[in-house]
Amino acid sequence: MRFLADGMLGRLSKWLVLLGFDARCVGWKGEADAALLEIAQKEGRVFLTRDANIPEVKGLRKVVVRPQGLEEQLKFVLEAVGVKARREKLFSRCTACNVELAPVSREEALPLVPPLVRGLETPFFRCPACAKLYWNGTHTSNTVARLEKMGIFQ
Repeated sequence: MRFLADGMLGRLSKWLVLLGFDARCVGWKGEADAALLEIAQKEGRVFLTRDANIPEVKGLRKVVVRPQGLEEQLKFVLEAVGVKARREKLFSRCTACNVELAPVSREEALPLVPPLVRGLETPFFRCPACAKLYWNGTHTSNTVARLEKMGIFQ
């Protein structure tokens, strides 16, 4: 499942990426609605928006996200498109550029991470597009706990 969120749903799109979905956010630079719809259609993405006035486009799935809070938005979108979040896909994409992460050896990663991280027993991952390095820390367990509290995982 691939998503294209308009600029009003940037936070939602980041959380969809955290869940392992291919999700992009565009439109914060003032692009016309027609241009956003064209991108979504061309890339085969579900278009997520808060704007109920955006017209329907044949062959394009559009979801108008009415809930206000992040928790409600995530649940609403997943239910609307009929997908479930899978734990094994968590943190599998770069939060900066939405590309799937690749494993990095511990030996390669250790010189690049802060000293406190070097003592952690964690796998490391790198974005092949922007070279951002990722590892599991307290932010990971905090995010998992938050998603569990939201009821995202069944």
